[in-house]
Amino acid sequence: MASNLRTRVQQGWQQTLRAILEQARSLGSQAVLAFDLDSTLFDNRPRQARILREFGQAQALEKLGTCEPHHWESGFDMRGAMRNCGLSSEEVEAHFEAARSFWLKRFFTSHYCEDDVAIQGAAAFTHAVAATGAHLAYVTGRHEGMRPGTIACMRRNGLALPGEGRVHLLMKPTEREDDDAFKRTAHARLGELGQVIAAFDNEPTHANDYLRRFPGAKVVHLATDHSGRPVVLLDEIVSVPHFSFEP
Repeated sequence: MASNLRTRVQQGWQQTLRAILEQARSLGSQAVLAFDLDSTLFDNRPRQARILREFGQAQALEKLGTCEPHHWESGFDMRGAMRNCGLSSEEVEAHFEAARSFWLKRFFTSHYCEDDVAIQGAAAFTHAVAATGAHLAYVTGRHEGMRPGTIACMRRNGLALPGEGRVHLLMKPTEREDDDAFKRTAHARLGELGQVIAAFDNEPTHANDYLRRFPGAKVVHLATDHSGRPVVLLDEIVSVPHFSFEP
């Protein structure tokens, strides 16, 4: 599913980003731009590789102990990553449930999320947005317990930081909240900041929700990877591969 969505990227996608920045400059503090984090501004594969590597070390599975980000063709396909590390299909199935349990205890933590790296051009684009005077709102399904690691990772990767100017970080109160429901409730908070002119997300469900809630906004889909739910993106949504372009 993720690879199919990458085919939505059309020539000239850079102009969409230019136009968004131009509109933000014209509206200044009246404008609001919303950004997801995982697989939108951040590549999570280093975090995923570290967890699978530690699982391999803990279970004496030498092949998994050498896991690297490139083994994760998709940021969410653990079985594929295990196969890419050299395990047979039988070995993958024998160890998958234990690996999944090991992953769940670590992935959604402040400590591990510090390993993420910025998507190409993401840091510069967040600063370009902040420089327009608009509100930049990071809207993420990460929970508040991950705030320290998230901000540390933003700082290490050079992104515009929450608390600087009109930069905000909206997170789930706890891990228990549903991501879809949280993002929908966050829409109201975004509307209170000003006019939402753009939203960026890798998840088709969330991108579609943004467009339905803010039909006048330009919604941008990051064609990286996603959870794999069979959701069709609305036609008006533009897909981009990353944020690197000439302003």
